[in-house]
Amino acid sequence: MAVRWLEDVRADDIESVGGKGASLGELTDAGLPVPPGFVVTAGTYRSFIEETGIDEELFEAVDVDAEDTAALAEAESRAKELILETELPESVRQEIVNSYDELGGGEAFVAVRSSATAEDLPDASFAGQQETFLNVTREDLVDRVKRCWASLFTQRAIYYRQEQGFEHRKVDIAVVVQRMVDADKSGVMFTSHPSTGAAKVIVEAAWGLGEAVVSGSVSPDNYVVDRETGEVEDVTVADKKVMHVKDEESGETVEREVPDEKRTARVLSDEELEELVALGERVEDHYDTPQDVEWAIQGGDIYMLQSRPITTIDEERVEEYESGEGEALVSGLGASPGIASGAVRVVKKLDQLDKVGKGDIIVTEMTTPDMVPAMKRAAGIVTDEGGMTSHAAIVSRELGVPAVLGTGDGTSVLKDDQLVTIDGDRGTVTEGRPETESEEREPIEEARPKTPVKPMTATEVKVNVSIPEAAERAAATGADGVGLLRMEHMILSTNKTPERYIEDHGAKAYVEEIVQGARSVADEFYPRPVRLRTLDAPTDEFRQLEGGEDEPHEHNPMLGYRGIRRSLDRPDVFKHELEAFSRLYEMGYDNVEIMFPLVNDADDVARARTLLEEAGVDPEKRTWGVMIETPSSALVVEDIVQEGVDFVSFGTNDLTQYTLAVDRNNENVADRFDELHPAVLKLIGNVVETCREHDVKTSICGQAASKPDMVDFLVEEGVSSISANIDAVRDVQHEVKRKEQRLLLDSVR
Repeated sequence: MAVRWLEDVRADDIESVGGKGASLGELTDAGLPVPPGFVVTAGTYRSFIEETGIDEELFEAVDVDAEDTAALAEAESRAKELILETELPESVRQEIVNSYDELGGGEAFVAVRSSATAEDLPDASFAGQQETFLNVTREDLVDRVKRCWASLFTQRAIYYRQEQGFEHRKVDIAVVVQRMVDADKSGVMFTSHPSTGAAKVIVEAAWGLGEAVVSGSVSPDNYVVDRETGEVEDVTVADKKVMHVKDEESGETVEREVPDEKRTARVLSDEELEELVALGERVEDHYDTPQDVEWAIQGGDIYMLQSRPITTIDEERVEEYESGEGEALVSGLGASPGIASGAVRVVKKLDQLDKVGKGDIIVTEMTTPDMVPAMKRAAGIVTDEGGMTSHAAIVSRELGVPAVLGTGDGTSVLKDDQLVTIDGDRGTVTEGRPETESEEREPIEEARPKTPVKPMTATEVKVNVSIPEAAERAAATGADGVGLLRMEHMILSTNKTPERYIEDHGAKAYVEEIVQGARSVADEFYPRPVRLRTLDAPTDEFRQLEGGEDEPHEHNPMLGYRGIRRSLDRPDVFKHELEAFSRLYEMGYDNVEIMFPLVNDADDVARARTLLEEAGVDPEKRTWGVMIETPSSALVVEDIVQEGVDFVSFGTNDLTQYTLAVDRNNENVADRFDELHPAVLKLIGNVVETCREHDVKTSICGQAASKPDMVDFLVEEGVSSISANIDAVRDVQHEVKRKEQRLLLDSVR
């Protein structure tokens, strides 16, 4: 039998159904609310590779040096090719499809999840090593099963197994197919504290499907419940900017912005939290060990999607913690990779930041934008609160500084001057410095990635920089320059609106704030260009700052008082931004380029150019351009280029929502947001063609720039440059090279 139903699976079937399948079978047998489903067994995978004769070639292909990145990449590619291009026996295919029909049939959506036989073991968790596919239909089911098999040989999985001492040929993989839960809210739950084992249930929750929480693309709400008393000890409501939902038209899982009214709203009610905790206790009681549970709520009903043992609890350390003997240790989320040692500096107030020196470990409740300078000096960061996309996580990753977040009690357990080592991969903080680190080192500098040898491409690949402090890490990607440096982030970090900052500190200080931020990035990239965009923050962001009470209240700030329209309306403030450019050029930073956001037409551009000249910047001698974010600017781009711009850059988020009349914050229409919609692509294509005729460069700096389909389209259209987020630069470089080579071959043929 190629398939086994979850209701017939038990824990001792792990070799047949893998860790995930065995766990779900146990939960089903215990009467817990688990979506119905079946498992394509590990034996089916084994029979497939052996009976088709690809097994020996497969294992030879992945028998490589795990430290050799190029060899790992080649191993993954060959393994995927072997599995996906080998036909599945018809009898097996039919059994899988028949089981799907019995599960729901028709156009029912299912979740397809890998379940490796070496996954979720008591002393090692392989969770996340293999693939998961959501909202899969009958047509794509068999393909997704095979892709799960192929994911047994991703670079990460190959490396991890070799590090853990598992032989590739001895690890099989099953695939769980379950009826899809179209979750209203979802998350994860630790039934005991993941570091101390204390009787506290920790729940993370966000809107939509749970993949957003598990992947770290959203900062979730955090709830801490004392199991002994049932009291809710702490509730941290996060600003949940995005959620993963099912696109009603395509059925694919897509990322949408959370509606304004839900962004800072509490996800779980007290009643839902109480029911979750009760279910969590039942799960832990069933397994007799603390569990890490994935859950979802649809229409008021709670479902258990997965449960695995918590592997971060060290019994010896727990005894030390509980008895007070020995040195205290804390654990949390490994939010930014790397290992660093240093002296603890507990920061509970902003006026304590001065005590953080180079190489210290910042320990704080949660970081804020004001802490960034100290974070740059630090060797590592530890926080009490925060998820994978909290401020601390994002900034730490951009800076390349190891971080352990959400420890719960780091500020109370760790003490000033205490020497500790943090592991940003495992999420642990240990006492002292490892013996291998006996020689003093510079943790930050050594943690910086070295500039890679990047693929040579005709299309430039640039990088987006959110904060100036990330410049060194961004430069190390080998990007051809900065396609977008946001001026508003330099201002927002002061926690004051521009008007309030100028009122409190003076115009000179305001200009200096911009100059110093831009200068730090321009230094790192010189002579590569750095494209600095003038202020473009919507009123709802300014309203949260000091002085924000004077901001207008708008029904949809994205359509309101922002970008160049705000700048032209407030030339008294705008002129200081332009003065900053003049100062930068006087200082010799001729690699800085000027970019104006949200222009509508040539009149906007002409007025901005006039103010630029009045600020002492000669547009004929400096590189400047505009964002194409509105359909109007795309349609009249020929008039815009007549104003003398050197480049235009697409902001795909705004261009898409304005073109399709889709407010991404409106849950009733958010599923219609699509950057690859033919209308959006036609506007982009027409702009690129027009600009090429007038020798004006084109670029893209929106989030769609990281999507392979968009990259392929842009390269084929002849875009000048593509700017991606720091973590996506390498992938975009290789995608651009692949597409250019294909076009070259096609032209030759």
